[in-house]
Amino acid sequence: MKVLESAENYLETILILHNRLPQVRSIDVVNELGFSKPSVSVAMKGLREKGLIVMDPDGHITLTDAGREIAEMIYERHTLLTAWLTTLGVDPKVAAEDACRIEHVISKESFEKLKQHIAAANSAEK
Repeated sequence: MKVLESAENYLETILILHNRLPQVRSIDVVNELGFSKPSVSVAMKGLREKGLIVMDPDGHITLTDAGREIAEMIYERHTLLTAWLTTLGVDPKVAAEDACRIEHVISKESFEKLKQHIAAANSAEK
């Protein structure tokens, strides 16, 4: 399923928050991203309608299997690209910002090849 970059960012943020908090609510997403409550509310409605999240009556957000798959893919790209750019000497803050942009546009094929290249380089260093 292809989703917009903004939806990918929301899903990744929900995944990250789930790793830090016992329960995730829209206000947690607001605080994490610094967006307005109405913007996050609209985004959560869109993610629910696409079947990427569910919300219980108390407002707790859970990723569906489809939502988790997208979130984990984006998060893997983000962490690998950030680490790689940092290894190349890019300032960590700049590396994270650049990774956030690259993670949405890099093809699956290119990312897999980059991942293989990094793994091979790491193996050769050991």
